[in-house]
Amino acid sequence: MYLKKSPQLVKRYYQNLLWDIPNEENNIYLTFDDGPTPEITEWVLGVLKQYQVKATFFCLGCNVKKYHEIYQTIQDDEHAIGNHTFNHLNGWKTGNETYLNNVADCAEIIASSLFRPPYGRIRKSQAKELVNSYKIVMWDVLSGDFDAKTTPEKCLQNVTKFTKSGSIIVFHDSVKAFKNLEYALPRAIEYLLERGFNFKTISGD
Repeated sequence: MYLKKSPQLVKRYYQNLLWDIPNEENNIYLTFDDGPTPEITEWVLGVLKQYQVKATFFCLGCNVKKYHEIYQTIQDDEHAIGNHTFNHLNGWKTGNETYLNNVADCAEIIASSLFRPPYGRIRKSQAKELVNSYKIVMWDVLSGDFDAKTTPEKCLQNVTKFTKSGSIIVFHDSVKAFKNLEYALPRAIEYLLERGFNFKTISGD
């Protein structure tokens, strides 16, 4: 069970986390989680280059360690990078010390002041520690591309229906998401560009 649109109640509970970036310029923020992944991340980078849009990639330390050349390509293409823990830990199921150490292990490979908790699950006590060093980035639009039970068409609809100026949108450059990602990503980008949205990276400032 997951929510395609982050509810206000959750946003108020986690007030020190970044859920969206309100603005009057029609800027939106495309993000990708769980990479870099061979072939898939490279395909994503090709699509982004085709449409001349920038995105923010929340990378796993273990994947960056294995596929550093792909990680370097993300940087060379001038996309933003964020920490997504070293091993994709669920904060709700992980003790604080273990969780924070895993974030620190990722930080040894990924130099970024952006952090996104895997699954969007982080304890308030963990966030309280991390917010001193990171901008903790959540989202307000979840494509659902990772869900094997959803269709590619529904994944696209999740993005086109809920995106507004300031939205932070989540896709995944992962193997299990690719069936939905391959269909939805280029179509979503085309739809949003046609409606005058500007794709921006998330700043760590």
